[in-house]
Order: sequence, then structure tokens, then C-alpha cells
Amino acid sequence: MRLAAIAFTDCGMALGARLRETFPDMTVERCGKGGLSAWTERAFAENDALVFIGAAGIAVRAIAPYVRTKVHDPAVVVLDELGTFAIPVLSGHLGGANELAVRLARCVGALPVITTATDVHGLFAVDSWARSQGLTVANPGRIKWISARLLAGETVKLKSLYPIAGEFPPQVEPDEEGYDILITHRTRGRAEALRLVPRIVTVGIGCKRGTAAETIEEAFEAALRKSGCHPAAVKAAATIDLKAGEPGLLAFCRGRGLPLSTYSAAELAAVPGSFSGSAFVKKTTGVDNVCERAAVLRSGGRLLSQKEAGNGVTVALAIEEPKLSFGEEL
Repeated sequence: MRLAAIAFTDCGMALGARLRETFPDMTVERCGKGGLSAWTERAFAENDALVFIGAAGIAVRAIAPYVRTKVHDPAVVVLDELGTFAIPVLSGHLGGANELAVRLARCVGALPVITTATDVHGLFAVDSWARSQGLTVANPGRIKWISARLLAGETVKLKSLYPIAGEFPPQVEPDEEGYDILITHRTRGRAEALRLVPRIVTVGIGCKRGTAAETIEEAFEAALRKSGCHPAAVKAAATIDLKAGEPGLLAFCRGRGLPLSTYSAAELAAVPGSFSGSAFVKKTTGVDNVCERAAVLRSGGRLLSQKEAGNGVTVALAIEEPKLSFGEEL
């Protein structure tokens, strides 16, 4: 987690130093005259969480111009400079501010002040749980609907394409047909359900030298459509090391925010399984298939879709099973 803190007094800086004993990667800056707005704008864009060591009102005014949506906003927590209270003020669930407030409070002996309704009532917070499991909320507008039903004492139904360890929380029951929450890497499913997408798919890519990022993007999107895979399920890209410096491929990965793993021909050839072999590809690269083998090797799973070729690009998708469990969110 990229974490940045700002303090306003010597006392606040001393508290920040205590926090860094537990969060060594946290940056702690002292606010100079007129510097709060510039710091907040920069920190809001570059970090997963912000900590204001001072008054809550100062934090609220500082972040107000930059607040967008609960999906994009970083967690924001306020600590008074004596370390008495830790108060999440933005992105309590999806951003992890509630969890961070608890962790910060433990560091300095503060009291975490959690105000989100489901937490106050001790109910299942679906967005907080999703975050703890690495699930992307594809349609966050449905979170409020789920939470409102739980707060009204109703039961919500959940369908998961994957096993979930542990007991289901109160007011949450499994249901394969009339589900309200769907955990899936696929695009199909009940439109009204809250959709939680695990990042469990790797895209394997092969391309000719000089292939443009736009061409790779088109091939990638076509593969997603054909397989019915949700874009949010894709977590990484993989290819042969001969393509490690390919500008178009690197640009595609940057645009999609995908880390790129590369492997030698020998490593790819050693991957067990049945793949779509090509004599030309083997002559050119030293291995009979790049995209399928690279996807499987990077994911550690199985092929989701075989090689799709066109315009000098080959794309394949591999999938692994997520490890999901019910338990404490904080």
C-alpha cells in the first residue's frame, strides 16, 4: 500500500515517526505555509491511502476538490495529534480506510471511530469483504442496494463460481439461481446482481516486431469477447523474452495497468499440457507456441481460451482458481 501522511505541528510529526515504526514505507511530511492544497492534490493521485495528523475539518476541506467516486478515491484517515482517535473519512470499505484506521489505532493506542452503517450494526460489509479478497466490484452502484437490504434485516443470496472457505455470514445464503451477489470472471449473469470479479486471468501475447499497441488492444478485446471474460479479471500479461522490449506490447501493458512477465523459449517449452503448435513459430522463436504457454506458465493455472491469431498478434487466456474465504474484514 502506498501511504502518505501529513502533519502540522511538532507533536504531529512525532506521532508520524511512531507510525513509521509499523509502516516503514509511509512518507510523513510537515505542512508548510500554503502547502496543504499542493500536497493533497499530489498525494491523492499517487497514493492508496492518506493520513492527516490533525483536525478532521482540515482534512475534509483539503480533500474536497479531489473526491471522485468510492471506486477511485484513496482511503483517508484522520489522527488527532495526540493519537487519541483514528477516524476514516473517505473510502471506508473499498478503499480500506476502516481497516487502516484500526491498524493505525493499534500502533499508537488510539480508538478507531468507525461510522459506516453495516459496521456499526455488525453486518456483512460486502465491499469491505470484496477488497479483502482481491475482488473488483464491477458495478459499485449495487453496493448500496445490498447494504440497504442487510440493514433492513433481509437475506441476500450469493453465487460464486469458486469455492469459498468458512461459514457464510449472517443474512447471506448461497443460491445458484436467484442470487443478488455474483462472484465470477465472466461477463454473463443476472444484470441486477452485484458483480464481484476476481483477478485470476493472465493474457499470453505473441506479436510480430513493430506491432502497434492499438493492434494488440484490438486482439485482446476480441479474445475477451469470444471467451466471455470480464476485463477486470485480467491481472497480468506474459510473453517470450524475445519480445521484452517490444514498444507496442509495453505500451499496451502500461495502458491496461498489467505487469508483463517474459520467459525463455526453454521455459515455455517445458510447460506441460496440450498447446496449439506451429512449426513457423518454433523456427522463429525456438518454441512451438508463445501465447498459450506463456499464459499458463504465468498463471499457474489452465487455459481459458486457446490461441486467437490475427493482424500479426496471437492472444490466449489462462485462469487460476482464487482462494476465497469468509472471515473478519478488519
